[in-house]
Amino acid sequence: MAELINLRSARKRARREQDAQRADANRLAHGQPKHVRALEAEKQAKAKRDLDRHRIDKEGIDQ
Repeated sequence: MAELINLRSARKRARREQDAQRADANRLAHGQPKHVRALEAEKQAKAKRDLDRHRIDKEGIDQ
């Protein structure tokens, strides 16, 4: 015989799990102090600048 479940309880449980996943995502996105986020943004900007400096410009090359 199949197990009986209360649909209201199942919906509440699913809703709680969704809320917990959303809270985890928000903690990752907003859980760091402002100075740490700014430092990380500066590191990413520097890495992008360094990569762009090493790019070979093909516009001046005769083909």
